[in-house]
Amino acid sequence: MPNALRSRRTSVLPIDPLAYAPTPARPLRAKLRRLAAATQVVPHSHPWAQVAMSATGVIRMQAGRSTYLVPPTRALWIPPGVEHVVTVVEDAEIRTLYVHPSARFLGDDGETPFQRWPECRVLEVSPLLRELVAHLDSAPGGQTASEREACLAALILDELRRAAPVKLGIELPADKRLRQLCEAVLDAPARWSTLEEWSREAGASPRTVARLFRSELGTSFVQWRQQVLLSHAVALAARKLPMATIAAELGYASASAFTAMVRRTLGAPPTQFFA
Repeated sequence: MPNALRSRRTSVLPIDPLAYAPTPARPLRAKLRRLAAATQVVPHSHPWAQVAMSATGVIRMQAGRSTYLVPPTRALWIPPGVEHVVTVVEDAEIRTLYVHPSARFLGDDGETPFQRWPECRVLEVSPLLRELVAHLDSAPGGQTASEREACLAALILDELRRAAPVKLGIELPADKRLRQLCEAVLDAPARWSTLEEWSREAGASPRTVARLFRSELGTSFVQWRQQVLLSHAVALAARKLPMATIAAELGYASASAFTAMVRRTLGAPPTQFFA
C-alpha cells in the first residue's frame, strides 16, 4: 500500500522562484499555489528563507533530514539553501513567504529571523498571522513594496517573532533500508502497530530495525512512530474531527487509549496540545 501510494503521486515543478524573489526593497514576498492531494513538488532550494503555510488542507514538508506535517494551524520556517520537498496530503491552498536576509523584526535590537532560527522550525499560526498573510500581495514580479505591503510585512514578521515553536519535526534516517520503512510509516502510520509487523514488511528482522533506529536516529521505533502519530493527529484536529475519530484514524481502540499516549509522550492532554 505505501509503495502504491507513492506511485500514484504526481510530480510538479516549483513555480519560477525568481518571479517571487525577495529584495532589500521588498524583503517579504508572498506566493499562493493550489495543489491537489497526492501532488509532490520536486526537491528544490532557495537562496532566501521560506515560511510554508497551508490556508486549507495539509501538506508534508521534507527539509534536510526531517519531515513535517503542516496543517493550517502551523507554519514551517526553512532557512536559505535547505533542500525541501512538498507533498500534498489533502487538497491544499499553500501560502508561501519568501524572506530576504535584510528582513528585520520590529524593535530597536535589529534582530533578524535568520539569527533567531538558524534551523528548520515549526511555528504556531495565530488567526492574526493567517489574516495578514492572506492580505499580502501574491502577484509575481515587482521589485518595490507599496506602503501598505511594507506595513503588512512588518506586522507579519512581528507575528512570526511572537509565534510559539512546536516540536513536531520527524527526523529521517540516511540508511536506505530504514528510510524506506520510515516513509511507509509516514504514508500510513496506522497500517501496523508493532515493530515486528513493520519489520516483516521491510524484509528485515526486528533486531536489525531496532538497531538502525538507535544508530541512525538515536531513538526507538516506538518513540519515533509516536512522533509520527502526533503529527498526523494535529493534521486531523485541524479538520475539527472529534477525539474518538482521530483515535480511530490512528489505530487506537478508544479515545482514552489515544489520550493516554499523548499524556505519556507530552505530559499534557490532547485538548491542551491541539489548542
